[in-house]
Amino acid sequence: MTSHSEIRHCRWGILGAAFIARKNWQAIRDAGNAELVAVASRDLGRAQAFIEECQTSAPHPELPEAVEGYEALLARPDIDAVYIPLPTGLRKEWVLRAAAAGKHVLVEKPVGRDASEVAEIIDACARHGVQFMDGVMFMHGLRLQRLRSVIDAEVGPVRHVTSQFSFRGDEAFLQSNIRAQGALEPLGCLGDLGWYCLRFTLWTCDWVEPEQVCGRVHQATADGVPLEFSGSLVFAGGVSASFHCSFTAAHAQWAVVSGERGLLRLDDFVLPYAGVPPRYVVTHSEFVLDGCRADMRAGRFERNVDEPANNAPGSQESMLFRNFSSLVLKRRVDSHWPHISLLTQRVLDACLASARDGGAWRAMS
Repeated sequence: MTSHSEIRHCRWGILGAAFIARKNWQAIRDAGNAELVAVASRDLGRAQAFIEECQTSAPHPELPEAVEGYEALLARPDIDAVYIPLPTGLRKEWVLRAAAAGKHVLVEKPVGRDASEVAEIIDACARHGVQFMDGVMFMHGLRLQRLRSVIDAEVGPVRHVTSQFSFRGDEAFLQSNIRAQGALEPLGCLGDLGWYCLRFTLWTCDWVEPEQVCGRVHQATADGVPLEFSGSLVFAGGVSASFHCSFTAAHAQWAVVSGERGLLRLDDFVLPYAGVPPRYVVTHSEFVLDGCRADMRAGRFERNVDEPANNAPGSQESMLFRNFSSLVLKRRVDSHWPHISLLTQRVLDACLASARDGGAWRAMS
């Protein structure tokens, strides 16, 4: 058997043949320090079909193996880490089993039904000495790294952050997609889309917890799954934030950071637009009054970042797997990643609790 010290690639398994796993199939291949060993499904035929279709689109050097049952994949000694795209309602059970099996864990978001589940997940991973991380890809892109210095030097101090992440699901989506089903995805658009808005806001504010939050559900399913949601946050010093997420509004994924010196805008903060380099816009507008003439001068500067938008080595999704695999290969557990997952979930929970209380402001402490 190969010893851990001889492994040059983090060996991955995927638990479940969910749609989002298709993107990460290629991301694992493009990471450069990772290899996909196996894909598990409760139905062996589904795992085989997933592998055949993905291999045709983005072939791996070695064909991953189809495995029947998640337990069988977790029992394999040739798997170091697992990616778990299972629905939120099933996630805790399989993260706990993966951690107990000594597998490092990357999960989709939201991480759990609520913060108590997430805390249990994080505690289990810490107890078994495995890395835990959620799958927010933009955290690993070069653009976000660049923006920290831009905010500090050209925009801040920050006064307000606002964002929207939405898409318009058709009737079939609302009737049958798991993201609109309470048993599997009870947090609906807030968990699926609002998670990204909250994560970007918390990143912008240097991971400081807000003092108060409020939320509103504008549309929901019959069993209470949010389909459209908005929220507000207030931080120490009067810094504020707002966000909107929806399964019933047109595609949007923009974020704006407003500071004392300027404005930063991203039109695609979650998924960089394909075919062009990831970019951002900094605005330093100026109002000039000259006699009867009043001019608002744009002062708008668009800048590109030298990284692929998607589906290539160096893209944010491939860097997610590269960064995770690097931690595994170095035998290093980074506590920052579980910390920000729990923080995001706590703020999300408070926004939802406010919405269920008629939108009343809630203290985070």
